[in-house]
Amino acid sequence: MADPSPTITYLDGADVERLSADLPVVERAHETLLAYGRKEAGLTLEAALRWTTRSGAAARSLILPGWSGDSYGCKIINASLGNHLLGQPRAAGLIVLNDPETARPVCIMEGGRISALRTAGVSLAAVRAVRDLAAITRVAFLGCGRQAEVHRELLAAVCPGVEELFLFDQDAARARGLAARWAASGPGTRVTVSAGAREAVEQAQLTIAVTTTTEPYVELDWVPAGGTFVNVSLDDAAESLLLGCDHLFVDDWDLVVDDDHRLLGSLARSGRISGPGTRAPEGGRSVDAALPALFAGEYQRAVRPDERVVVNPFGMGVQDIALAAAVHERALAQGVGLQLKR
Repeated sequence: MADPSPTITYLDGADVERLSADLPVVERAHETLLAYGRKEAGLTLEAALRWTTRSGAAARSLILPGWSGDSYGCKIINASLGNHLLGQPRAAGLIVLNDPETARPVCIMEGGRISALRTAGVSLAAVRAVRDLAAITRVAFLGCGRQAEVHRELLAAVCPGVEELFLFDQDAARARGLAARWAASGPGTRVTVSAGAREAVEQAQLTIAVTTTTEPYVELDWVPAGGTFVNVSLDDAAESLLLGCDHLFVDDWDLVVDDDHRLLGSLARSGRISGPGTRAPEGGRSVDAALPALFAGEYQRAVRPDERVVVNPFGMGVQDIALAAAVHERALAQGVGLQLKR
């Protein structure tokens, strides 16, 4: 149905925070990837603008169009690696949703919260597909920024048996601050700031890497037998881990191959790693499955308790659109948001 309203709804950060508070984010991430596999959701290639700030930090602006069901739109997400020095989150942005009939914009919302939620939702949906979440008691976080906080938020809901958290960040003060907040908010869970990244990884059943590094460093022998490594950030996983793990999953192989910034894309273009369902190159490997196939039960090889698993999601704008559409639906039902004249 076409939107008859002459206005555009604007949802600020507080609106989005409130409206998304109890959404089943992990389940929505799961369902969206299944829909993507069925061609009931999709995306186009992102556009990227990159520059160096006056202070010397790497900055970029990404535009990610996508659709899910009858929801169409795009995410504009910007980031500067120097923002933490200014007391600002690394990333911020906007999501624009369009009327499916007229194509006119109907909603603009703050995008940082949506982006962080969908990222964490995909991570935990993937872990849930290969591990028993109830059995996970020790979790490590590499990087202690916003993504760590949102991953922990969702983890607490779907993995209540966590007893120990290990944190590492190159900014030790940031790690100590996050550890203090988590220790105060979650009685019964021990939070430890590790002296190094390896120390954190070696002690955890699940490691979630949410840094901004472009230099791979986590080697295969850091990850304990039965460990799961979620490579959310650009390049924490080293070549030995990507090539040597027992199971390697991505969200979308085409996005990985087209990316010229991450190690996995470089390995694909150099012929060291091939896509799901293909023969492994000599001296290399193939990706075991994309997440839509994994979620649909199409991956037939069992994940044994002693095997190492790596999940390397690229990040898909279709997830942002699906989650933003749910937030917009709630906003309409509750009459929330500032009405802007077109």
